[in-house]
Amino acid sequence: MDLEPFQRLGLALAIGFLVGVERGWKAREAAEGGRAAGVRTYALTGLLGGVAALLSQAFGGWAFAAIGLPFAAALILFVQREQAHEEDFSVTGVVAGLLVFALGAYAVVGEGRVASAAAVVATGLLASKDLLHSWLRRVTWPELRSALVLLAMTFVLLPAMPNRGFGPYESVNPYELWLLTIGLAAVSFVGYVAVRVFGTSRGVLVGSAVGALISSTAVTLHLAREERSAPAPLVHAGAALLAGAVMAARICAIVLVLSPPMFQRVIAPLAVFAAVSAALALLAAWRGAAPQRATEAALKSPFDLGVVLKFALVLGAVMAAARVLSGLYGANALLTFAAFAGLADVDAVTITAARMAAGGLDLRLAAYAVLLAAAVDSGSKTAIALVVGGRRFGALFAGGTLLAAALAAAALLWAPGA
Repeated sequence: MDLEPFQRLGLALAIGFLVGVERGWKAREAAEGGRAAGVRTYALTGLLGGVAALLSQAFGGWAFAAIGLPFAAALILFVQREQAHEEDFSVTGVVAGLLVFALGAYAVVGEGRVASAAAVVATGLLASKDLLHSWLRRVTWPELRSALVLLAMTFVLLPAMPNRGFGPYESVNPYELWLLTIGLAAVSFVGYVAVRVFGTSRGVLVGSAVGALISSTAVTLHLAREERSAPAPLVHAGAALLAGAVMAARICAIVLVLSPPMFQRVIAPLAVFAAVSAALALLAAWRGAAPQRATEAALKSPFDLGVVLKFALVLGAVMAAARVLSGLYGANALLTFAAFAGLADVDAVTITAARMAAGGLDLRLAAYAVLLAAAVDSGSKTAIALVVGGRRFGALFAGGTLLAAALAAAALLWAPGA
């Protein structure tokens, strides 16, 4: 005896029951018979959808329509009567009932995991009504506009970009350049959201740590610009140092995956750099606090698209120059390539050097290339901090970075095999 139909019908029943529990809980204070649908009705709706799907397999699509259309009409009628009594104009109950019927049918004829996942998502949305409405009341137009721009950049424009190199040695890749632009905008957006959620001091740290997973240089630029509009040098400098710590940890993770033997040569200096930077960041965040008016001044818009585009073009030009050098001189120019590319993208140098080390390149040379790129990157961020962020922010960041770099250099000299 084939048990699959019973299992699928059981899933259809479970889907209805899941949604019904959420719907019934919200209407738990209503008197018996005072609501159009509760736990039992939604559970039976899911089962009805499954039975309709089984009948359609046996007798054709007309059987599904013969059950589905009257059910939809009856559901709409009863919900309309309930809402007229309560003066409620929401269509959510109708959509939920029809969705349960459809998912119950799909659980029988389609992929059960998809139906289950859709049911969980639907129940989560239904249960999040108060949270979503509260969020919509707090969101501002600049925030919504920035989110839409970021989504359009990612899902509309990015797929249209050609993903191949142009120019000498294929040095310019439009897809890669636009992806970099999205990353820079995302860093600012994440930092903005973190400040809104966690407050100034903690939010800046959280946003910088998350943003540094994309680009620590972009985080430093964002913090330097925030320092100009809302001075809080200790907090901003500490967050920038934390971004540097995340950058060092990110390099270690990439090297560990691509070339474990090379990891042993870079772990000591990078670990020291990350630990010192993180400790200084936490100390700065503990000692410093941004006033409320500074927070309000900074929270005008998640990101400035014009600034993002300009910075992306600068970084793209540096990356293109590094590729031309690499194409002209090959492995012999690895250190030169690392120095140029480190101004914009440490990850590109890390991936290139780790792959070359895995292919037979001298481990010491590959490790030095990665560490040189990290040093140049830290130097470029120091310049950004001084020029864009002002004297106090720049001095704090430069001092912390130099201390972390000096201790990292000492760790490199004392490490075995250095």
